[in-house]
Amino acid sequence: MAMEAASTGKKERRSGILQRTDVRAGWGLLTPAGIVILAVTIFPIVYSLFMSFNNIQLTTNGFQFTFTGLQNYKDVYSAPLFWHSVGFTIYYSVITVAVELFFGLLIALAIQNVERLKSISIIVMLIPWALITVISAQMWGYIYNGVYGVLNAILQGLHIIHTQVNWLGQPFTAVVSLMIADIWKTTPFVVIILLSGLQMIPKDYYEAALIDGANAWQSFWNVTFPQLRGSIALAGLFRILQAFGIFDLPFVLTQGGPGTTTTSLAMLGEETLFTNLHFGLGAAVAISTVILILGACLIFLSAFRGMVGEEAQ
Repeated sequence: MAMEAASTGKKERRSGILQRTDVRAGWGLLTPAGIVILAVTIFPIVYSLFMSFNNIQLTTNGFQFTFTGLQNYKDVYSAPLFWHSVGFTIYYSVITVAVELFFGLLIALAIQNVERLKSISIIVMLIPWALITVISAQMWGYIYNGVYGVLNAILQGLHIIHTQVNWLGQPFTAVVSLMIADIWKTTPFVVIILLSGLQMIPKDYYEAALIDGANAWQSFWNVTFPQLRGSIALAGLFRILQAFGIFDLPFVLTQGGPGTTTTSLAMLGEETLFTNLHFGLGAAVAISTVILILGACLIFLSAFRGMVGEEAQ
């Protein structure tokens, strides 16, 4: 008995040593990635927060920091352009994400039910997402052009409009045009996530629903949608993060115009920081944008808590 106990003790000590070795090896493998994340994500945010509390002047000897407390935030929040940018960013993000989730679900369901050429359908559908945003924005710029644009030519050929329309030169049409271009490019991203979720649903569920006499709509509502809620929530969360940081599409298509109609928070921060060289104010805009994005994500996750499988606190 004593020998068995000693042997058991040795095995436990050996197992503990191996576990500690595995833990140290795991931390060693994670350390390089952690350093990169710290360098490219955490440090810029912390440094931007520090900058937002200072008045920064560019001198011959470099940057001169003068602590001003919350003055930069007071100046930013008292500017009508900031609140206009907040409003534009919010309703632009809400509308585009909602439309992308709707069409993304329809396209994912259609591809899932295609028996032939499914791979080709996925490849063709991914072309808009694969294009660099600047290139796709230039393409949409040619489409929307008020003089030689394809859209005007088609609509005039169909006798829907009788005169050329400057789609990017009017506030309402400029916003709608941006939304259409964004939806066209990013809906494939939603499709891929939802298509992956659809492929993970066991076929037995549909067979059981068919035996119970469920029609196509009942199968979707009682089988597909409940099983797909997590994927919908994941796609929506990623798209909210991207939509609130919209910059390149309006920068290329409208330059924030006409006037300031399509000036997003990212564009406002870039103009304040790099064009006007108001470093403290630009940092305050950037930090405010981060806070807004975090708030939007928390609201989204709270609204769809059941979709991500979390229980109410």
